Amino acid sequence: MAKRDYYEVLGVAKDAADPEIKKAYRRLAMKHHPDRNEGDTDAEARFKEAKEAYDVLSDAEKRAAYDRFGHDGIRGMGAGGPGGFSGGDGFSDIFGDVFGDIFGGGGRRGRSNVFRGADLRYELPLDLERAVTGDSVTIEIPTQVSCNKCDGSGAAKGSKPTTCTTCDGVGQVRMQQGFFSIQQGCPKCKGTGTMITDPCTECHGEGRTSKRKKLSVKVPPGVDNGDRIRLTGEGEAGQNGGPPGDLYVEIRVNPHKIFERDGADLSCEVPVSMATATLGGEVELPTLNGQVSLKVPAGTQSGRVFRLRAKGVKTVRDHRQGDLFARVVIETPVNLTTEQQDLLRKFEASVQSGGNKHNPRAGGWLDSVKRFFERVNQ
Repeated sequence: MAKRDYYEVLGVAKDAADPEIKKAYRRLAMKHHPDRNEGDTDAEARFKEAKEAYDVLSDAEKRAAYDRFGHDGIRGMGAGGPGGFSGGDGFSDIFGDVFGDIFGGGGRRGRSNVFRGADLRYELPLDLERAVTGDSVTIEIPTQVSCNKCDGSGAAKGSKPTTCTTCDGVGQVRMQQGFFSIQQGCPKCKGTGTMITDPCTECHGEGRTSKRKKLSVKVPPGVDNGDRIRLTGEGEAGQNGGPPGDLYVEIRVNPHKIFERDGADLSCEVPVSMATATLGGEVELPTLNGQVSLKVPAGTQSGRVFRLRAKGVKTVRDHRQGDLFARVVIETPVNLTTEQQDLLRKFEASVQSGGNKHNPRAGGWLDSVKRFFERVNQ
């Protein structure tokens, strides 16, 4: 039976470039491979035919002879016959290139064994005052640093890492699974391509050692919960000469006894005596910049909020100055003497005799309760 034209077998033009030929063969091989068409002799024959065509057209010398003399020109040059598995790039090489690119690069290319160090995170607790005004804080962190004894190589002094015998220094090995060939990191050298036969006694071949490092962190004024300060190059040391990682200092502001913070604004509660709230007066109010005097008008009710402008926090990003919101809480007297209790009862009786004009909120509330029950009983 006469052989078909190889270009016709692959479905490509006679001037097709190598990538086009490889792509065509890959498509046909996936379609007709025996593992995917078990028991189909026609598919097996087409697979072998495509393999034979690819063996010739992927080889520059064989292709030139075939283009000039046809099938007669490649006799004796090792072209694949009916078996179709000799000479040229194998089926597994074709798919090894494809899956090697997916899983970390082809086996024909080396792999860098230089790795950047890991980034570190440190939580820095701060009092509100220090977060608002800014400060310089010294912290101590555990980290991995380059070994001084072996200069980070991991090998003992006078020796050096040798090429891995498993992957020949590539850092990857090829694993055959059915008709797929997949690249993966070398299990012996862990993808570095080198082996340390005489490890450093200080770092035991790791190239890095553990150390507690002290650093000075400059905290800018106005930082808040969750803000991060980046210290470039203060993370873990890289491997095999790789650059170090970074250190991220994350701010955590401690709860304050007086103030609560919401962005640039502060809020607090101000206890006010019953007499001051009734008659009016002044109370001393703390702020982060010292005390101020708050004027309380006569008849101030509990829960009223006073706004003190520009007494909050200046934010770290837009430098906006926030406000302070002071919420009045009227304090009920405790531990009264008998005399004080009698005076308070007389005062209450005097107030009650005046009707609702002294307690407008209580009067309005009682009227609302009365109307509610009237609706319920209808």
